[in-house]
Amino acid sequence: MYKNLSSILKSVSKPGRYTGGEYGQIIKDKKDINCRIAFCFPDLYEIGMSNLGVRLLYGALNQENDIWCERVYAPWTDMEEKMRQYDIPLWAHESKDSVKDFDIVAFSLQYELCYTTAINMIDLAKLPIYAADRTDDMPVLLAGGPCAYNPEPVADFFDVFSIGEGEEALVEFSRLYIKMKKNGTYNKKDFLREVSHLKGFYVPSLYDVEYNEDGTIKSFEPKYGDVPKKVEKRIIADLNTSYFPTKPIMPFIEVVHDRIMLETFRGCIRGCRFCQAGMVFRPVREKNAQTLNRQAKEIYENTGYTEISLTSLSISDYSCLHEATDLLLEWTNPKKINLSLPSLRADSFTKELMDKVSSIRQSGLTFAPEAVTQRLRDAINKNLYEEDLLNAVRLAFEGGKSQVKLYFMNGLPTETYEDIEGIAVLAKHVVDEYYKVPIRPKKPVSVTVSVSCFVPKPHTPFQWEGQDDLQLLRDKQIFLAEKITDKKIRYNWHEAKVSRLEAVFSKGNRKLSKAIAYAQKNGMRFDAWDEYFDYDKWMQVFAKCSIDPDFYANRKMSYDEILPWDVIDIGVSKNFLISENKKAYKSKTTPNCKEKCSGCGANKLGGDITWCPKAR
Repeated sequence: MYKNLSSILKSVSKPGRYTGGEYGQIIKDKKDINCRIAFCFPDLYEIGMSNLGVRLLYGALNQENDIWCERVYAPWTDMEEKMRQYDIPLWAHESKDSVKDFDIVAFSLQYELCYTTAINMIDLAKLPIYAADRTDDMPVLLAGGPCAYNPEPVADFFDVFSIGEGEEALVEFSRLYIKMKKNGTYNKKDFLREVSHLKGFYVPSLYDVEYNEDGTIKSFEPKYGDVPKKVEKRIIADLNTSYFPTKPIMPFIEVVHDRIMLETFRGCIRGCRFCQAGMVFRPVREKNAQTLNRQAKEIYENTGYTEISLTSLSISDYSCLHEATDLLLEWTNPKKINLSLPSLRADSFTKELMDKVSSIRQSGLTFAPEAVTQRLRDAINKNLYEEDLLNAVRLAFEGGKSQVKLYFMNGLPTETYEDIEGIAVLAKHVVDEYYKVPIRPKKPVSVTVSVSCFVPKPHTPFQWEGQDDLQLLRDKQIFLAEKITDKKIRYNWHEAKVSRLEAVFSKGNRKLSKAIAYAQKNGMRFDAWDEYFDYDKWMQVFAKCSIDPDFYANRKMSYDEILPWDVIDIGVSKNFLISENKKAYKSKTTPNCKEKCSGCGANKLGGDITWCPKAR
């Protein structure tokens, strides 16, 4: 423990964020360790402790006897102030050792607006923020997570990116590091060259990027013949035999998801054209019901949690959902353990599910139509009909519900003001369904409409699209507000300025690194938090760095343009994405993967669900 730290903890909010020592943390003897990894989450402890991916990788790495992975979270601003005042470097929770003394420092990049926080953590660790400035005696900095599918905006800060699922890949990465250290061949340059030969690892310094006069990319080429032109993502083929954490760390303070999280499957069969997760996590791979039930029992015995959440991109598409819930309810009901099914689709909602699942019985329901007119739903390939939604809410009202939440987006490609007005009309139809129910709930009906702004994402059919400009997004928000006149309908909208900055980084290239570095140097961090997000300050940063945010956020890209993320191969072919983009403008749908294979290309990566009788 650093000098003054104990007294400092008494003066900051929620000191439990920084102490470590929780039940379930993994402590190892340093003399037995050949590789130490600091796993950094660029947000608060409460957020990071709720992230299932962090739990997975923490446990998978610590299964190796000579590898010790420890946790690091971003200190809140009051703690950062004390750390800088007393010259305390960023430290790891388990050992309390300084992050700069580790072999590998790994970051999980979950959201574009965490970039300045991540860079600030590197600075707090007393390491140079640029990869080119770090020497061989400093740790290797690695990043992964959803943002790694377009790593270019932060490519100058990290030595290497892990592309895809890391449970096996990060162990392989660490083994290479240990091997080269032991045989005396390690230096960072040679190590990174060797890492580039491993599947699923992208080393930015091994690629040259040239730009045209208009700012588009002229060429993106590896510097050496042995470096791959494209980096193919890693996947775990069999989720039934792969590692899953059943002894999670128990936090000292309340965190966002304080419950058992069971991962049912990875991937998505739907192919919504705006959804990055639905593309980058392909192909679909499922766990069987018996594996889920066993893992749930083990976690319950190790934690005592009284709620189980079955997680996925769309739980309704889990082939063995009914079998799994039946097995779980056999022992969760007698123990009064709640079972939660987030991300239900309206066209898969049934009375049977509502009767079985406690989370549905106890609270309101949430559905995500995304778009309201059938033309626009077909354009985004939602494959949902208004009658599906109205049938679902009718079942909910008949079952005693009175509260329904509906999620939409504005600014979608091909959207018109008629589509926007339709949100108000559909919400009124939902209210009307309440009054059609013969025996209504005791509480009055309440419909909440939440509308976010469309952000074009890499590796989706809409990756070439430009985002509506800021004024147009605001105009649409105000237009909808004027159309919602029923007091039973509540309207929430996402701040358009936040979405615009997200779009800039989502479609960004390496030129953005100087803006991120400048922003961090000038005190910007926690951009995902309302109290610290400052749009005007970001515009000043871009102006100072001679960056036009419209070039990234609002410009529509051509099919033949070299995209910053083209170096990453997610398995889904560019030709498929182009075809899907063209179909959007004809409002032509593509069937889901269970109905018909549309040849996206992801099956080349392996993984299937043929073990499940209901999927055959």
